[in-house]
Amino acid sequence: MDCPLSMIDYTLDIAQMEGKNQTSLNEFILVGFPYSDSLKEYLFIFFLLIYLMTLFGNLLILLVVLSNPHLHKPMYWFLCHLSFLDMTVSTVIVPKVIVGFLEDGRVISFGGCVCQLFFFHFLGCTECFLYTLMAYDRFLAICKPLHYGNLMNHRTCLFLAMGTWVGGCLHSIMETALVFRLPFGRENQVNYIFCDIPAVLKLVSADTALNEMVTMVDVGLVATTCFLLILTSYMYIVSTILKIRSGQGRKRTFSTCTAHLTVVVTYYVPLVFIYLRPGSQDPLDGVVAVFYTSLTPLLNPIIYTLRNKDIKVALVNLSRKSS
Repeated sequence: MDCPLSMIDYTLDIAQMEGKNQTSLNEFILVGFPYSDSLKEYLFIFFLLIYLMTLFGNLLILLVVLSNPHLHKPMYWFLCHLSFLDMTVSTVIVPKVIVGFLEDGRVISFGGCVCQLFFFHFLGCTECFLYTLMAYDRFLAICKPLHYGNLMNHRTCLFLAMGTWVGGCLHSIMETALVFRLPFGRENQVNYIFCDIPAVLKLVSADTALNEMVTMVDVGLVATTCFLLILTSYMYIVSTILKIRSGQGRKRTFSTCTAHLTVVVTYYVPLVFIYLRPGSQDPLDGVVAVFYTSLTPLLNPIIYTLRNKDIKVALVNLSRKSS
């Protein structure tokens, strides 16, 4: 897996020039999760189908939103970003998992490991910011409907969306540089399904207490801040919905938020389990990582398709046009 981004090369060059990364390792072995050899072919097919369905589902969401003028709204603009993020997160992790079921498929180059860690945290942090932004959009739409058009115009949407990508990139550059500036020992087996910070730090031949603390604080600060902002938005949203006299009106208004709430839960539960709890249970972490990196990107388009009336109507109209 080659990495074309000069910023990662630049980060590694700085670390090497400082003499802090004196490792002779040029490749890692992704141990993955334990399974019987008799299941290898079935797992290969399973993950391949999951990946193809993830690409299909998210590409379908992009096609439906972009081809339907009625869906050219901030809510669906952010949904397009989410679908693109899900596809890219899955592409960073799942193909390597699939190749891992083949002979010598678990080997990943040193640069490939750097890229995998960088892009995973880049995209994951961007997605965290995006969920917060989507909650803010629902807050404005429901709590300030008269000012929504002015507050969430096209220019503002573009600025906010680009801000999530820049924030995610800066976060990942810092995390990646902190990990790969350290010296590695002779051990090169990453006891995980991909190159992630906790697993890679176990191969470092120096004290990693500071890195572990920075990772927990950094990831914890980002996740907690975003979660509190989402929670605050929904407190105002629920308060506004309860003031609606019509039961049907309350149900219809809240239905616009249920899909977002569902994907937030599927995002934060694995995040807290892997990064924000003391201790580590490697086999269980691997199972959670499979769900987080493989199944969640597949579930998001399904959740939005089943929960969102506008998306369902647009899908029906698109199928009629293509038939």
